[in-house]
Amino acid sequence: MARTVIIEEFGGPDVLQIVDRPVGEPGPGEIRIRHERIGLNFIDVYFRTGLYPIELPHALGMEAAGFVEAVGEGVTHLQPGDRAAYVAAPPGAYSEARVMPASQVVKLPDEISFTCAAAIMLKGLTVEYLFHRTTPLKAGDTVLFQAAAGGVGLIACEWAKSEGITLIGTAGSDEKCHEALANGAAHCINYKTENFVERVREITGGEGVDVVMDGVGKDTFEGSLDCLKPLGMMISFGNASGPVPPVDLLELSKRGSLKITRPTLFTHIGRPEAYREMAAHLFEKVMSGQVKACADQRFPLDAVAEAHRLLEARRTTGSTVLIPETATT
Repeated sequence: MARTVIIEEFGGPDVLQIVDRPVGEPGPGEIRIRHERIGLNFIDVYFRTGLYPIELPHALGMEAAGFVEAVGEGVTHLQPGDRAAYVAAPPGAYSEARVMPASQVVKLPDEISFTCAAAIMLKGLTVEYLFHRTTPLKAGDTVLFQAAAGGVGLIACEWAKSEGITLIGTAGSDEKCHEALANGAAHCINYKTENFVERVREITGGEGVDVVMDGVGKDTFEGSLDCLKPLGMMISFGNASGPVPPVDLLELSKRGSLKITRPTLFTHIGRPEAYREMAAHLFEKVMSGQVKACADQRFPLDAVAEAHRLLEARRTTGSTVLIPETATT
């Protein structure tokens, strides 16, 4: 049996329940993993509220790290006792242990802690595809990153600096702006006290940015478009403030033949070879010190509802991990 966080209805943090569930043995192509650390992400909120529908009842959680306990027939890249990490769908990481497809799990280098791994798999691989697989980016380009002090944002700040890309961030307080700047942002705009569109235009000498990376959604979408230079690329990759309303494509031509895309991480990691390649790139960044991902907040798994409340209230900075009672490290 493993303590597991589930929901039986959509709603606020109070719908999160902790139950004991059988784990079982892995079948062909599967592994059983015992979690040491579990990542908390805004996508978990989307599933909890029903913005991203799932069949109920269902466990939550998309990423974790721990020890492989058993492997099923045909699994060759992992063995019992291996340190491993993953980001995977469907949800189910909020648990002490689970059986899951081995293709969604990668071996974790000894140099990377479980805490770090659980904090970076979803967020770090998101940054990897934003900077390397969505649109061509090179040293000297300028990017606007909305919510630069969040879990994805702080990694993006470090990633941009490591590759000579100028990142202009936004955040909701001076303290969060300071955090983004300390992690590599060239500029950070407090959107509560400044008009971020005007400041971006001022910073770029009126030109605008090459690319906008926007995980906020509804509240920032129009302003993000206004920050782009002609032929710029708008990457809308999240909905923290709610889904973006339907877009009139003629607006893209009026604003300078803009491009727009709505990618997802799970499309990019859908092929195991691509997934492992992306993870290896991320791990290299971490081991080189270019990405110093860490968990700024840690909660026991039993406090998952409080962790959700703080995340939704935007009272967290960087990454948050949950720690099962059975963790040994």
